[in-house]
Amino acid sequence: MDIQKDKLTIQDVAEATGLSAHTLRYYERVGLIHPIGREENTRRSYTADDIGWIEFLMKLRATGMSIKDMQRYAELQRQGDETLPERVEMLKSLRGSVEARIDELNEHLKLVRYKIEIYSQIIEEKSLEKI
Repeated sequence: MDIQKDKLTIQDVAEATGLSAHTLRYYERVGLIHPIGREENTRRSYTADDIGWIEFLMKLRATGMSIKDMQRYAELQRQGDETLPERVEMLKSLRGSVEARIDELNEHLKLVRYKIEIYSQIIEEKSLEKI
């Protein structure tokens, strides 16, 4: 699929993003995506820029941002550059949450590594005892 072409169907966008057509319609309905243009046959007609925005939304969601906060961010984005300070603050807050989550996951990873090391030593000792 060529996402550089001017008009993309909802199926093209679903394939490019991994989201279902249902999710794309939902995102439009709740204001995460601006109202998508329609062809004469009333089919949605997306652009490559729309895919870029959707991929950004997917990253926000993957960081744990709530749909409500994503809606607020999308609303601010549509209002233009005068909302940049508020968007920066939202992203700074999100960054703090993500960094805290990464720190927590790193602590969990330390425990997993420790357990692997301990269990590996026990296995090695038991195999040496059998010799």
